[in-house]
Amino acid sequence: MKLLLIGGTGTISAAISRRALELGWELWHINRGNRSPKSWLRTEGKAPEGSGKFHQINCDISSETDMAGKLSGLEFDAVADFIAFTPDQVQRDYRLFKGKMRQFIFISSASAYQKPLASCRVSEATPLSNPYWEYSRQKIACEDFLMKVYREDGFPITIVRPSHTYDERNTPLGVHGKKGSWQVIKRIIDGKPVIIHGDGTSLWTMTAAADFARAFTGLVGNIHALGEAVQITSDETLSWNQVYQAIADALGKPLKAVHVSSEFLAQAGPDYDFTGGLIGDKANSVIFDNTKLKRLVPEFCAQIRFDQGIRETIKNILAHPELQTEDPDFDAFCDRVIAAQERALKEVLNK
Repeated sequence: MKLLLIGGTGTISAAISRRALELGWELWHINRGNRSPKSWLRTEGKAPEGSGKFHQINCDISSETDMAGKLSGLEFDAVADFIAFTPDQVQRDYRLFKGKMRQFIFISSASAYQKPLASCRVSEATPLSNPYWEYSRQKIACEDFLMKVYREDGFPITIVRPSHTYDERNTPLGVHGKKGSWQVIKRIIDGKPVIIHGDGTSLWTMTAAADFARAFTGLVGNIHALGEAVQITSDETLSWNQVYQAIADALGKPLKAVHVSSEFLAQAGPDYDFTGGLIGDKANSVIFDNTKLKRLVPEFCAQIRFDQGIRETIKNILAHPELQTEDPDFDAFCDRVIAAQERALKEVLNK
């Protein structure tokens, strides 16, 4: 199998890259070469087993003329774009790869599903509509274009909708700052309170990137996946309280949770886009129905339970200082929000 990934070094695509090499596939990346292959190729200090070969095309894909030149004479079994977010970007992909591959896989997002949800059980048949998040609306527009060229021109597309996927480099959270999750981890380590949106009882699904990769590679080259949209998630459902407790347990620290409404966070922190990220996504209870995925990839079953996977993530982050990016602005924001809520409660009780 000859697989080309546009991107290739992110949370999901790095895991897929390792899996493809384990399977003995010929793997190609298109990216600007900002990350050494060593930074994504190895996990737990070990290179993936298998006989796969890796090739890298260093190019900014937005430079379409340069990209077309570097693709001259190349053909692939499948091409997957992990960094397309707007219709003009998938239109560019259509021009670049038409006739050069047998399957084009677009990485969309489960956040594109209808908000507010009519039912917490979500399948590929759930309508796409998200008035709260521009990111999701752009993904929907990308899907619309690709389905159009599939119907009208036979462009062989498969749409994949991930939800909240994590790997050994990042801790999945509901509320965090612009610099990632470390500041929340640090607050737990330091014994400070952390914010959980809502009352923490809404349901969510976390998917380990290694599990996602096993499902994804089952869709590559799968003729039954052409013209289809497929969501890939774990079947494990957790409340946000359980998610944060599992993280605190992995750290060996008590969890000091402060519950703050998503609406309040959205208004208090406009710089963090909680309107999209919470009200348009994580504040909703979601249970994913993966029947379609399992029909297409019968051998797939998510193997990594969240409490097990997050222990490995925390262990890796604590062992690598370069993953510990502090965010004093977000830390101060948390302190202000928590203090404001405490003051409001005291004022109400005094009356």
